[in-house]
Amino acid sequence: MYFVDTHTHLYSSQFNEDRDVVIQNCLKHGVQKLLLPNIDLSSIEGMMDLVDKYPNICYPMMGLHPCSVDENVEQTLAQIEVYFHENHKFIAVGEIGIDLYWDKSFLKEQIKAFEIQINWAKKYRLPIVIHARDSFDEIFQVLDRLNDEYLRGVFHCFTGDLDQANKVIAYGGFKLGIGGVVTFKKSGLDEVLKNISLENIILETDSPYLAPTPYRGKRNQSTYIPIIAQKLSSIYGISEEEIGSITTQNAINLFNLS
Repeated sequence: MYFVDTHTHLYSSQFNEDRDVVIQNCLKHGVQKLLLPNIDLSSIEGMMDLVDKYPNICYPMMGLHPCSVDENVEQTLAQIEVYFHENHKFIAVGEIGIDLYWDKSFLKEQIKAFEIQINWAKKYRLPIVIHARDSFDEIFQVLDRLNDEYLRGVFHCFTGDLDQANKVIAYGGFKLGIGGVVTFKKSGLDEVLKNISLENIILETDSPYLAPTPYRGKRNQSTYIPIIAQKLSSIYGISEEEIGSITTQNAINLFNLS
């Protein structure tokens, strides 16, 4: 049994001083695979350097984060799609989606970018990794139109309510990405998950963000995945080993990991 962190920005500058140490500590804690979502054009080089250095541990995705969308989105996406044709073995299209927490001024462009990248996923037969912040309704509107038998993925950092969780699952090919928020006392996510089968869940950190309790407010890292598993163990009433086994298999199946 081992753990998979299905969402970590380990190429972030916050890890420049100790990135190799963090990876070694991950392996010591049983976190053996780290899945890296891209942000924008500026993050690609650092992500791919990390993948080249740690093959079979670090796995890349390719996409444009909604917070990086602006009026030049079509030109940016054209540059990003080129990477799919350069023999890079991306495991997903991500991180994509809609974010209305920080800025609503580019909503139209965010929706367009989301739709374009969903079509990439269908074209290249890859799952999508969805960023949804203050935007479940808008994202559901897009998926209601574009979901089909080929579309699958994960709602990364899921913090929605039970109705939203059930709608995600009802699409047929989507998982809920559960991270440090589930350990926050007032998140309410534990009550939601009590009504959701573990078959629908994968683990993530979103590091360096959203560290679990007792590290809340500090830099997050993939080493903390077992803390999330421990919380899920208490929610589901099964061992941490079973949590790890089931969620790891879910991740392997979704992302077609070797």
